[in-house]
Amino acid sequence: MAQKTALITGASSGIGAAFARTAAARGYDLILVARRQERLEALAEECRKAHGVDTEVLAADLAKPEDVAQLVKKIAGLPSLELLVNNAGFGTTGHFADVDLDKHLDMLQVHVTATMRFTHAALEGMIARRKGGIVNVSSLSAFLAMPNAVTYCATKMWLVTFSQALAKELAGTGVHVQVLCPGFTYTEFHDTPEFAKFKRTDVSTGLWMPAADVVNESMAALEADRVVCIPGRKNRLLMALNRSPLGPLLVWMLARKRYE
Repeated sequence: MAQKTALITGASSGIGAAFARTAAARGYDLILVARRQERLEALAEECRKAHGVDTEVLAADLAKPEDVAQLVKKIAGLPSLELLVNNAGFGTTGHFADVDLDKHLDMLQVHVTATMRFTHAALEGMIARRKGGIVNVSSLSAFLAMPNAVTYCATKMWLVTFSQALAKELAGTGVHVQVLCPGFTYTEFHDTPEFAKFKRTDVSTGLWMPAADVVNESMAALEADRVVCIPGRKNRLLMALNRSPLGPLLVWMLARKRYE
């Protein structure tokens, strides 16, 4: 691996794939991680051809502790890791007690445990080199304690608190941490049986963002050392509204559409 490397989880589609394309355009060699190897290989080839960067594909299921352990070893041994994007994640629908416990535990493993372990593995080298960036992909849902998405909201809020506290610890080290909190984004997040009843048309077109726009705002915020990045002016307005007296009800009514 040459001058600088970006490792991106959940890279086979959506925000993860957009991070891969953006990082490649900025000259990063890529390590792409997700479950769908064929999708990763196609993206890797696209980035190689478009930008001449080195790419590596690692098929892994981050709900499996053994796959996480292998990736931890990989991260710890990288001599040029400058960007780590912890993007892998998924959602469920239904009341907490009605959802299979294994799905809740898998979500904790993917959103919390994997992120913690990958970040810990990356930090020794980044701090020693006094250079690096870590982006933990959360969600606006972190700020909305919604029914039918109990564990999702809780794990996404963990990412916010973890990132904010870690950023304070790393001040002055040259390593920057960001928690990215997108709203409705054009990805494959809702294209699962869990969201069979969800219709994108139920949400105003103006509230949807392309994944590439989300990533562009994230990268600009990382360069400016802004820890919490809420991409999109309308999303930032919604979060301001959420802090007003009537805001929680209005925002909750809008955001719950994702989980009905």
